[in-house]
Amino acid sequence: MRQISVSFLFAWAILGAKAATATTVANITGPIVHLNYGSFQGNTTGTLDKFLGMPFAAPPVGNLRFAPPQAPLSFTGIRQATTFGTPCFQQHLTTDNPPISHVSEDCLFINVIKPSNATGRKKLPVLMWIYGGGFEIGDTSFNPGDGVVTRSIALGEPVIYVSANYRASALGFLAGKEVKDAGIGNAGMRDQRFAMEWVQSHIESFGGDPSKVTIWGESAGAISVGLHFVVNNGNPNGLFHAAFMESGSPYHLRDITTFQTQFDQLVADTGCTSALNKITCLRGVPFTNLTAAINLSPDFFGFTSLSLAWQPSVDGEFFCLYAKVPFVSGDCDDEGTIFAMANLNITTNAEFLGYMKSNYFPNISDADLTALGEAYPDDVTQGSPFDTGMMNALTPEYKRLAAIQGDLAFQAPRRFFLKRAMRTQPVYSFLFKRGKFAPNNTVGAAHQSDIPEFYGTGSSPDFIGTDALINFANTHNPNLPKNSKSLLSKFEWPLYASSATHPPLFTFQDPPQVVNITFDTFRVEAMNLINDITLRTGSTV
Repeated sequence: MRQISVSFLFAWAILGAKAATATTVANITGPIVHLNYGSFQGNTTGTLDKFLGMPFAAPPVGNLRFAPPQAPLSFTGIRQATTFGTPCFQQHLTTDNPPISHVSEDCLFINVIKPSNATGRKKLPVLMWIYGGGFEIGDTSFNPGDGVVTRSIALGEPVIYVSANYRASALGFLAGKEVKDAGIGNAGMRDQRFAMEWVQSHIESFGGDPSKVTIWGESAGAISVGLHFVVNNGNPNGLFHAAFMESGSPYHLRDITTFQTQFDQLVADTGCTSALNKITCLRGVPFTNLTAAINLSPDFFGFTSLSLAWQPSVDGEFFCLYAKVPFVSGDCDDEGTIFAMANLNITTNAEFLGYMKSNYFPNISDADLTALGEAYPDDVTQGSPFDTGMMNALTPEYKRLAAIQGDLAFQAPRRFFLKRAMRTQPVYSFLFKRGKFAPNNTVGAAHQSDIPEFYGTGSSPDFIGTDALINFANTHNPNLPKNSKSLLSKFEWPLYASSATHPPLFTFQDPPQVVNITFDTFRVEAMNLINDITLRTGSTV
């Protein structure tokens, strides 16, 4: 599994996150912020003030386990906010990466990084990051955000960076009839929403503008961003005003009761089967026992891959129409390659078709299944990594599985959403193809490979993606303002709606400092088929 570990490097770059301290500070030397439930002392590093690990909600323990987030507990004195808060539970993955060793249910912490000279006289735009991790793992310490704020200062377009933890796996996305009846579905999404409400209440104390918040995420974080478009009948209630999505878009959600098997298995594995109130019983299970039982469920690097055991679902009260705000949504060229690593034992056409039916399309007809197999043919030269011919065919079906899983979970939902939203609001899209032909790279321009581009990290960043993000946070247009300090000013990122038949993609290519305009016309019939089958019969993604 070495190649999975390498391709997943970005998500696991910072392991063993530090625990937050919440002690009263005797000798205050860093900046202090006073909020209505308590005061926090951060620290100053260079041109940045950083407030890390501030609780934005009460600890979700005891009777609050699985429940929607509640207001943070008030306190007196001044608490230290200089290290990231304790991560939420991280589900064990089927890889050789070690899990984060220190996690807690008391994990709902928020971070604010701002220019030191932000005083509030000129309120600054806010970029709020929502991390990914397949709704099973993730932590704000993986992507600290310092570089984005530093770059924004250098451009003369300062922004404030916010990130917040949210509950993942079964603790954040428990589902089933009992969960629906209790009205506690989608706790992880509710955590994110609660953090946005915290921003509205408190960001002015840091010099931020609550009327100019851009939510930004990657992978499950980007899917989360997209799903916030459809909360509350599409009314964002002023919580965000623009959005930036990397490798994730709102997708077809299943009803919360379709996850009953996972709920019943967790109940059985925790000894709660005979309990009169199974949720009350689950709330009483010791944390170590509960998480050990959760770790028995499938993860996104296991055989079921992107058919996630724990994910957002339709609970009857959280999801509906979509918000009419500007957004950017884009994907990597080879989104499915790292996930297809879990299916290397599928080597024949019959096994491929059987897997599609059993794992992703349980209600598919024989005719549709045949059409799906023809749309994604048994031909390695048409698989992913795309444009690599006979290369990287780890098994006879690997590139085929990578192609269809990347389209099913990422490319097809992105295109579907953009095609509709382009009629109602300004939208932009990108395609990330860098690194595809690097030596010994079997996964191409894989999922997550675009994160350094937008964070401006790496050995020699060109900041084109970072600057587009900063521009978008300031003006809701990735092109403006033009800036002589930025390579981005040499290019023009067109609106997706600028062509009805050939929607443009701002395409990041090799070598660095090179971008091009390509068109969102690849695999049109195949992705139309995926969307059609999904809408008619449903899918497990």
